[in-house]
Amino acid sequence: MKTLTRKKVNEFIAKYKHGLLLLYFLIYLPWFGYLEENVTTHFHVIHVALDDKIPFCEYFIIPYMLWFAYVAWGVAYFFFKNKSEYYKLCAFLFTGMTIFLVISTVYPNGHYLRPTTFERDNIFVQAVQWLYSTDTPTNLFPSIHVYNSLGINMAVWHSENFKKNKPVRYGSAILCISIILSTMFLKQHSVFDVVTGIVLAAFMFSLVYARSWANEPEHELERNLHQY
Repeated sequence: MKTLTRKKVNEFIAKYKHGLLLLYFLIYLPWFGYLEENVTTHFHVIHVALDDKIPFCEYFIIPYMLWFAYVAWGVAYFFFKNKSEYYKLCAFLFTGMTIFLVISTVYPNGHYLRPTTFERDNIFVQAVQWLYSTDTPTNLFPSIHVYNSLGINMAVWHSENFKKNKPVRYGSAILCISIILSTMFLKQHSVFDVVTGIVLAAFMFSLVYARSWANEPEHELERNLHQY
């Protein structure tokens, strides 16, 4: 019995050892938490003229909150369904998230775009007020909401798994765009944060997805991705 159990454990570890990459969050979450606790008043103000032209719209809280499920779904799907795509997605996400942490550490930043009063009182406004109370308007660029949304969408559109699945591909694109817009219409991010998130995503796309990996054995793929 012990031998059988040990065999199953070893098989499980061998099958899902790529999950060790998710230990990255043991670095990301404490680092991000430290920034949220300490970057509160003394920071460089992020603002561009276009920010003042974009109205506040509480209904965008829906796609903004769907971001959490969207990113979790993307990582989980490729974790179980396509290991090579999972490695590429992790390389994309974790590199950008680390760059974000470094920027926020060496260049503390924030904004004063959030409204102090609201014209309406409804469940969406109340959700936004809750969001404001739990998330500081600091540590903004490049926007991780924007960057990670683009990362998941790129993974979906470049995966053979969804090559013939137009509902998923176009649904992903629509949700990705909605999330990007939500960051500005909820006054969570400046246009500057969104643009820098897009620029960083485009750069990482050229490293992770524009290169052809099709003919590389899986062990070589893993070695190359660890270089990023």
